[in-house]
Amino acid sequence: MADQTPVIELRHVDKHYGDLHVLQDINLTVHKGEVLVLIGPSGSGKSTLCRTINRLETIDSGEILIEGEPLPQEGKALAQMRAEIGMVFQSFNLFAHKTILQNVTLGPIEVLGIPKAEAASRAMELLRRVGVDAQAAKVPAQLSGGQQQRVAIARSLAMQPKAMLFDEPTSALDPEMINEVLEVMVELAREGMTMVVVTHEMNFARRVSNRVVFMADGQIVEENTPDEFFDHPKTARARDFLDSIKGH
Repeated sequence: MADQTPVIELRHVDKHYGDLHVLQDINLTVHKGEVLVLIGPSGSGKSTLCRTINRLETIDSGEILIEGEPLPQEGKALAQMRAEIGMVFQSFNLFAHKTILQNVTLGPIEVLGIPKAEAASRAMELLRRVGVDAQAAKVPAQLSGGQQQRVAIARSLAMQPKAMLFDEPTSALDPEMINEVLEVMVELAREGMTMVVVTHEMNFARRVSNRVVFMADGQIVEENTPDEFFDHPKTARARDFLDSIKGH
């Protein structure tokens, strides 16, 4: 269960794309060990919010703190902070010409300075954890989408992150592959990994999250425990959204 140590804090965060106000006065705290799920209609700002946390998207105003420290603007400090916050995207972003094992060891060797043999043995352990250790010598194109996404998760974990960001990690996958990725995420949650997850998988949101944050039009409209949110949404926007996805 989450404790009360803030790992990620967003304070009065605003962002525009031209005239579009994509994040409006966002205030959000993610505690250590918490699984926070961001849901809402397309274009509500969920992915943008997720990507501001490790500065893949810059913000116009407000501040973002990681373990109480302001997010660095650039350079080495930013690279170091990014290494501490894992990120898994819709697309797997693996290096096509490197083996699965090389994909997972590259960061630990280059960024963390871990010796090659140690990085390889830790990588194999992580690949075993996500169920793709048998594929270690292959290149990404030889794996299914679900396997590639599990490798992407292992690659993030290899950096020993303080928290993991997941930006719709299953939306590019075939239905039969979605569960194999979600199962890995469920296991991570069980082990106490701090996670921010943007997803359309409502069963996952309900079963695994500590808190659901519902966004619409760049604002946080509602946040609550999963049972309260899904059973007793407080706002018309949340009720409409939940009604619109009931058939799916």
